[in-house]
Amino acid sequence: MKTFNVKPVGHVKTNEGRFFIELNSEYIPAIKQLDGFTHINVLWWFHQLDSEEYRSILEVEAPYKNSPKVMGIFATRSPMRPNPIALTACQVTEIDTEKGRIYLAYIDAEDNSPVLDIKPYTPSLDLVSSFSSPDWCSHWPKCLEESGEFNWEKEFNF
Repeated sequence: MKTFNVKPVGHVKTNEGRFFIELNSEYIPAIKQLDGFTHINVLWWFHQLDSEEYRSILEVEAPYKNSPKVMGIFATRSPMRPNPIALTACQVTEIDTEKGRIYLAYIDAEDNSPVLDIKPYTPSLDLVSSFSSPDWCSHWPKCLEESGEFNWEKEFNF
């Protein structure tokens, strides 16, 4: 089986309630013309849960309050996965091209999480206007803007 080497382009930083991506210096030119996009998709690594044990977990017991008793890991947003890659859509609040920082309204990554890639959010490729989800999670917010007000703690069993 072929393996792939991935090099982080930067790291997530959380500092005094602010969230930002700090790019490695060689990748700073890659954010040219990113300003103007209000949102980005960030691919990052669940570095704190990267172990052979967690990578071997393919099913989990009811991770959500109303979910089925057993779920395949690909039906969850769990950090325990064969490749601990995360995807988060983030609102951009500011871009500092000199320091190589992209400031975000929020990201669900831990401080120093490696960032693998950044892509601009574009509705023509990222927005799905007609989607459906299972009944057990159909009451979840329908968009990122509503998620901030939603009580997610009531949804998880961990």
